[in-house]
Amino acid sequence: MSKVNDLATKKLAEDLANENWKIICAFLPAGWMEQARQSGALQRARGIPDAEKLLRLLLIHVVNGCSLTETAVRATQLGLNISAVAVFKRLQAAEEWLRWLAVQQLGTKRLGLQSHGRPLRAVDATSVSEPGSTGTDWKVHYSISLSDLRCDFFELTAIEGGGETLRRVPVHRGDIMMGDRIYANPVAVSHVVDAKGDILVRLNRQTLPLYDAAEKRIDPLRLFGRIKAGQVNEWVTRVRDRKGAWILGRLIAVKRSAAATRQVRKKLLRKASKCNDPRCFTSMFYR
Repeated sequence: MSKVNDLATKKLAEDLANENWKIICAFLPAGWMEQARQSGALQRARGIPDAEKLLRLLLIHVVNGCSLTETAVRATQLGLNISAVAVFKRLQAAEEWLRWLAVQQLGTKRLGLQSHGRPLRAVDATSVSEPGSTGTDWKVHYSISLSDLRCDFFELTAIEGGGETLRRVPVHRGDIMMGDRIYANPVAVSHVVDAKGDILVRLNRQTLPLYDAAEKRIDPLRLFGRIKAGQVNEWVTRVRDRKGAWILGRLIAVKRSAAATRQVRKKLLRKASKCNDPRCFTSMFYR
């Protein structure tokens, strides 16, 4: 009886997985299977018969975060007999295909920030843990061109000395660099401006002090208290660079509604509750 129940449970899981896959396929762009061969992702069918099986295999690794070995093991559920090395080679060959899929999904949506032909680059970093590790072992620092979603820079560092900083990223004249609040500091601003670029970051009041024309420190919270929900305001500000000179900039703010603010606070509380470091609870009040 237990064997019958196990078979029934496995059949139910397979049916559910297939049904979910049909839903995913409904969102894929036209011609995605043909593009797999044209881009070189599916040059030969040895081990993987078609583009559908190839994409499902790659998503196990890319989306689920499974290791190459675990991906190869899970591939057997798709009827594939493939090694971890073969998964890695398939992933390398599929780079252009996956990028094409991402660009097609972006479609004709216009960027919220008009770059007027200038390179618009998003900068971030992600943590990597080795098998069996209980923490972060490596950091991958990277930047992505938002015009074609192509990674134009990356660097792998050990966790020691692997802090996130814009100084790692080469900046060229005319670049518009976008980053989260971790990049909001005078050093990052100076690095980009010295290279004749512009920088757009989320404000961190502790690490990026702002000043007015009279060289007086600005209190953003006092400014924000004067605007209404949904209203966008901006103020001319200054940042002092590494040499003591002033860099002119703008502070832009839009006030959330009360409902949106409650949702953000709930999200921050959930995130902080999963963190064992008491600083998590303190830092959320500065966001």
